[in-house]
Amino acid sequence: MDVYQEAVGYLKSQHVPAVVQTETEVMEEDVFQEEADSCPFSPLHPESVDFPDTPTLSSPEEMLEKRLMVLKCIMESEEVYLRELEALLMPMKALRASAGTSKPVLSSQQVQTVFYQVPEISDMHQSFFSGLKERLSAHCRSEPGPGEDGHMSYTGFELVVGDLFLKMVNQLGLYGGFIGNYEEAVQVVRKCTQSDPCFRTLAQSMMSNIGSDKTRTKYTFEALLYKPLDRVTKTTLVLLDLLKTTPETHQDFALLQEALRLSRSFLSGVNESSQSKRGVTLSHGMRRKLMRDGFVVDASEGERHMRHLFLYTDLLLCTRFKHATRGKQDQYRFGWFLPLAGLKLRWVADQHRSPDAQLRQHNMRTKMHLLRQQLRQHAQGSKGLAFAARSRKKLEQMELMLLTHSPVYTLELHSPSGKSHTLLLSSLYELEEWREAIHKVTTDNIETVPPDLLTLTSACVKLRMTQQPPLHSTNTAVEDEMSLCGTLSVAVHSACGLQQPASVYVCVEVDGYEFYDKQATTHSSIHSLNPHWDQELEFQVDAAQELRLLCVSQTDGKNDTVLGKTSVKLKSKTLNERWRRQTLHLGQVDVIVSLKFSPHPLEPPSATAPLHPVFCVPIEIVTQQEGVMVPHVVRCCAEEVERRGLAEVGIYRISGSSSDINSLKNVFNINLRDAVTRLRTAEVNVVSGVLKLYFRELPEPLIPADKFQSLARSLDFSVL
Repeated sequence: MDVYQEAVGYLKSQHVPAVVQTETEVMEEDVFQEEADSCPFSPLHPESVDFPDTPTLSSPEEMLEKRLMVLKCIMESEEVYLRELEALLMPMKALRASAGTSKPVLSSQQVQTVFYQVPEISDMHQSFFSGLKERLSAHCRSEPGPGEDGHMSYTGFELVVGDLFLKMVNQLGLYGGFIGNYEEAVQVVRKCTQSDPCFRTLAQSMMSNIGSDKTRTKYTFEALLYKPLDRVTKTTLVLLDLLKTTPETHQDFALLQEALRLSRSFLSGVNESSQSKRGVTLSHGMRRKLMRDGFVVDASEGERHMRHLFLYTDLLLCTRFKHATRGKQDQYRFGWFLPLAGLKLRWVADQHRSPDAQLRQHNMRTKMHLLRQQLRQHAQGSKGLAFAARSRKKLEQMELMLLTHSPVYTLELHSPSGKSHTLLLSSLYELEEWREAIHKVTTDNIETVPPDLLTLTSACVKLRMTQQPPLHSTNTAVEDEMSLCGTLSVAVHSACGLQQPASVYVCVEVDGYEFYDKQATTHSSIHSLNPHWDQELEFQVDAAQELRLLCVSQTDGKNDTVLGKTSVKLKSKTLNERWRRQTLHLGQVDVIVSLKFSPHPLEPPSATAPLHPVFCVPIEIVTQQEGVMVPHVVRCCAEEVERRGLAEVGIYRISGSSSDINSLKNVFNINLRDAVTRLRTAEVNVVSGVLKLYFRELPEPLIPADKFQSLARSLDFSVL
């Protein structure tokens, strides 16, 4: 089904005129006539479709007055759209809960299909709406004072919103996923509406509060599902209207021009992708279409390079991105491709870096931290815009370099033809998303049609859903007050829901600036259906907004397997210095964690992570460092002895190899996770020997000398 043709048909059924235009303009139709009529000067008015590229109003003052009215209309339109999305998402939680019952309304897969990307789209627009509302409230007075004519007073040149629009446009790729899934979602809704009376009742009577008077409006499920598709077509119109009323000397002008370019590229890509999907048809009737794209580090040539990777239904395409100079279009150059048929994947984590690499990364992080502080200082003043722009550009370049040289996860791709390529990623969560996307496509019987590489590479500009590498510094202009800056502590307690006993660890990731380590893992649990860790992980975060957790099963001699993953929005209003306990659902696995946050100014990053030895250290210091009541070395050794040593004669009397015991001791002082892994294969007498050695080397006995006599008397035990 052609998405655009369906949109045109829908508009005609609603008696809204739809005129077919050129390839670039085809998605720029006015599809919100009813909203345009409600605003005195609307970016959606049909008479304002053909705008000049530059402002043409008579004076800057008049332009700024019109601009403020446009921004008000945009904000009102966003509020209506958010209520519609809220109505669409309202039944999601109940449908997801019923999926686990004996009589589900929708299966888990159907729920995921119907609501695919809708929560993310809602979050994106909520963030945009909140930021725009805050800016307008800060520059406008709702009540005129005595003697004033009632017009809102404002300082037009100080009202900066271009970064908000650019941030939103950079996330339009979410709509790409929604559009690609839309046809399947509609089919699920229609099928279930016909077959299930409960779902039919729900789908035909969904309500939303629309307008300032909170009037309840009735929708069908399918009509609400169409709203995001309808909405994305007006993005370019909004930007054109806003750019028309923005003077060229305004700080927003360049940002809005860039947002308009990206918006046009995305909308044009939607049309082009629908044509491209029809261009190549495999013998099974499956069309080649783009499933996922993003930036990764390619290490296939022995050196690290940032590349744009495209996953199609039958192949992986790696391209070199060439950013356009002013007035020209972005370009892609072919790197390599691999057919998905018979493709084998293997991933490993390489946490070890050379001292030189660690030093280079530390120096880069320190410079980035300094630039970040300088940008914060200049953001509080009105001068130094040129310096701030240069500093921001340097920060982006250094962050891109750090993203290229810091990844520690290796994804190896092996083709049956003997070709192999190696990709590097910084995030295990992102790696698992790529692995799942590739696995989803390769589960079917794949046939690869030899691609026209030149045509396919040239089409990447229009097909792409990801516009640029994930640089956090691109949003430096304005800080989100909801983001976290300080110390975030995550205590991982236990998990349940495993299908079979396994040795499991939890990987925790945070977003934000790259000044500090953004990832940490717990130690591996013993083989169990209900693993326990009670381990505290601590992060220094700057502008963090999201926490990601993955539950990973560790198998000796084989690849680790991700059992489940989830993400959590970090909100400063709900986190404080007191622990907040919650259960997170990672697919079939539930993980119990506690979070707390302490806001404070951050120090420059340290050169190396401080080592916290556990042997020969007072037990109260060890428990404080690890955030537990019992040191991990005691708990892990005791659990391992109980698992496979209770049948051993003299388990704590017969000593193991002294060299093996000392070796394990040294590993415990350096890396807890490696130590627990080695415990699994060590002789059980060596494990008990490590436990005895720990107690023997405590600076103060476990039972203090001044307390021993009183304890002995209480136990009626005579001491010679």
